[in-house]
Amino acid sequence: MGRIDDLADRYVTEWAELSPTGATYVGIAGHDDKTDDLSPEGFEAQAEHVRRTLNDLDVIEPEHEAEQVAKDAMMERLGLELATYDAGYTKSAVSVISSGLHGLRGVFDVMPTEGDEAVANIAARLNGFAPAIEQYKTTLREEAAAGRVSARAQLLAVAEQCDAWTDPARDNFFHGLAGRLTASGALTTELERGAAAATAATAGFAAFLRDELAPVGRDKEAAGAERYSLASQYFLGAKVDLHETYLWGFAELHRLEREMAVVSAAIAGSGATVDDAVALLDADPARRIPGKEAFRDWMQALADKAISELNGTHFDIEPPARKIECCLTPTSDGGIYYTGPSEDFSRPGRMWWAVPEGITEFSTWREVTTVYHEGVPGHHLQVSQTMLRKDLLNRWRRLLCWCSGHGEGWALYAERLMDELGYLEDPGDRLGMLDGQALRAARVIVDIGMHLEYEIPRDNPFGFHPGERWTPELGWEFLRGHVRMADEVLRFEWKRYLGWPGQAPSYKVGERIWMQAREETKQRKGADFDLKAFHRDALNLGSLGLDPLRKALARL
Repeated sequence: MGRIDDLADRYVTEWAELSPTGATYVGIAGHDDKTDDLSPEGFEAQAEHVRRTLNDLDVIEPEHEAEQVAKDAMMERLGLELATYDAGYTKSAVSVISSGLHGLRGVFDVMPTEGDEAVANIAARLNGFAPAIEQYKTTLREEAAAGRVSARAQLLAVAEQCDAWTDPARDNFFHGLAGRLTASGALTTELERGAAAATAATAGFAAFLRDELAPVGRDKEAAGAERYSLASQYFLGAKVDLHETYLWGFAELHRLEREMAVVSAAIAGSGATVDDAVALLDADPARRIPGKEAFRDWMQALADKAISELNGTHFDIEPPARKIECCLTPTSDGGIYYTGPSEDFSRPGRMWWAVPEGITEFSTWREVTTVYHEGVPGHHLQVSQTMLRKDLLNRWRRLLCWCSGHGEGWALYAERLMDELGYLEDPGDRLGMLDGQALRAARVIVDIGMHLEYEIPRDNPFGFHPGERWTPELGWEFLRGHVRMADEVLRFEWKRYLGWPGQAPSYKVGERIWMQAREETKQRKGADFDLKAFHRDALNLGSLGLDPLRKALARL
């Protein structure tokens, strides 16, 4: 093991001590009874850890190609993490999908629940929840006093989430969690006490957001050029021309909608619109599943089938990565996401869906492509295979290195790949894939447009408010006009974009860069290009920023 790998492994050990909830998320054992320090001092300790590591890493000269890639990955990811912290965004940002509160609550979803030790760990975390929330309030107060505070609309939206989590008639998250666990005696008492305290703390945080932070929250949700440029680079691991990317979003959405029109005609007849085809598909009993549990089981069967058929043909999937679990979250926020396996694979990779309130029926044609995105060949293949590459990747690269543009770009690329491989020959399933792609293209436009308050092109192909400046309201109108999702789901997506600048475009822009990298490799290798080998070699590099990825692929 070289000096860079030694440094990386030490970083992971020290990081897990500073972020025990993070350790649980990535599957590092031994920290499940502890909670992060969310005080200003706690945040600073994590930032100082990154600074020390970057200083130590900077003076190490790589001895071979693998070390060069490892150093490039670590310098790029940790450098942008520190730049985000130093710019004042890490501690102050509160949104409907990302905050100290969401980290504290969400970790319970991935914690082991069987056995006295597991239940005792949950009880300890529940009882540590309220003190951590108080620390977080102190941090947010200090940030607000320094003029760094999130948009009022996001603060109020998070308060509404807290209402749902604590309402006995809605998610009732903490008491529901405690009630699902098997415990007796003193442990039952600790669980009940922790659930009550965490519920009260979450309700109190909602009041804090409404009464104290929202009145000083920013009027505008737009991030502005300085913050957005940094956020875009962080989420992509690449610098892109934002205005060119914004205009490309219009062209890409227009291309996708033309394809959708062709597929719609095949579904509903010549001259049929996309909405005609959607109505026909939604009315088809064979494509509808009542009940979220039954829908989860359908997703599980499709995910298992994809793994079975792709293994040994287009990918070589190692045995531990051949298991995925499809799960429903105990909350109703509307997100669909993947969580990776634990380091020892005792916890498998999981596909999650937080089904929104009011959604009771599900259209399979919309979600076939989602299963490929979250499962195989998407996130599950990518993350699990990375976790298994102990012979190639150090512990930091396997557990902590994540770039949204790389990961989400790969998963969106995987959807397109499944179309190329013939898995979306059913016109309904293909329309679902194209509709999902259209969503990602639309949010390139909306995310960049709303946060940079760009002018809407006067010659845009949709005739949408030409020459006007983007606002959140126009963003919602545009999404409603181009995305065929239930309003409950789409509204969460829209709020997410407004509160998490730069992340939403990472899917489609990441896919664009993955496609460019594949084409560059194909041109370079000529007749020697092999698609299966390209996928293997690219995934064996682990997660990277997209600029370091392209450089590494060019050297293969």
